[in-house]
Amino acid sequence: MRVFVTGATGYIGSAVVRELIATGHEVVGLARSDTAAAALTTAGAAVHRGCLGDLDSLRTGAAAADGVIHLAFSRDVSDYVDAGKLDVGAVEALGAALAGTGKPLVVTSATLLLAMVAPGCRGTEEVPPVPGSTAPRIAAENAVMALAEQGVRASVVRLAPAVHGEGGRGLISRLVDLACERGVSAYVGDGTNRWPAVHRWDAARLFRLAVETAPARSILHGVAEEGVPLRAIAEVIGRRLRVPVVSLTPDEAGCHFEFLADLVPLDNLASSDLTRQRLGWSPRCPALLPDLEADPRFATCASAPEATDDPAPRGDQPAPGCCPAMAEQPTLG
Repeated sequence: MRVFVTGATGYIGSAVVRELIATGHEVVGLARSDTAAAALTTAGAAVHRGCLGDLDSLRTGAAAADGVIHLAFSRDVSDYVDAGKLDVGAVEALGAALAGTGKPLVVTSATLLLAMVAPGCRGTEEVPPVPGSTAPRIAAENAVMALAEQGVRASVVRLAPAVHGEGGRGLISRLVDLACERGVSAYVGDGTNRWPAVHRWDAARLFRLAVETAPARSILHGVAEEGVPLRAIAEVIGRRLRVPVVSLTPDEAGCHFEFLADLVPLDNLASSDLTRQRLGWSPRCPALLPDLEADPRFATCASAPEATDDPAPRGDQPAPGCCPAMAEQPTLG
């Protein structure tokens, strides 16, 4: 299958590219810079130049493919609403190119939206997007459902907020950076609220299974662990950085966590039971807390100059038994 991937050089996208190539697919990655194009070429993928705002480029890339995986999302956290609108426009453009073909389009969303639409509940794949919502991610899910009625095998993968693994660049990595910068590792209130977690290689495998076999209108959850308490995450980060672990009030959280302030207090228990049943997906990579305990990046923080108990750096290789098919693939930054 020739798969067009947006966000192909990102933290999760780079793993998806490697998973697809390792399992025999041809990959074409969207690249907006020479650096991204070079990384794709090194990984063995073809390059399609463009960006999220270039809808003609998105349509052209999708039309030439057998399937599409959409992972890209604006990095401008200062205007999340506009980022959401850009995302919906990209989804609609990609879907328009596939209309009437029955080809797959897999779109990325987030389990965190479940904490907003169904607070206090164990979120499952059966929780639908709120009809007519213009909220980021939820609006994109609604666009996917509409495309499924237009002859597109469109599906959604809701990712856990705690995507982790070597070379981390997600929300967990930002929590580590903030603890390093502030000199304290923090949580909000009693810290019993939970975030689901998934390793990036397990997430990559799920995206590959989705583009191969997920039926139209599928909502899938990239969740290996249903809920890890934020206090437990903060405690591991504090121990590895050798900084105090502190509880913050909601008012204090804004200063410490910056753009994450509204997300860190959310209780986002989420299940992936139906995803596992429908696609045969079975996470096999390390869990979040053990992965953090073994992460060599902590040695680079000035708060931990004596971190001599760090294991040897793991580079960008999967953990043993995690994704052996990818072990010899080149690093993709």
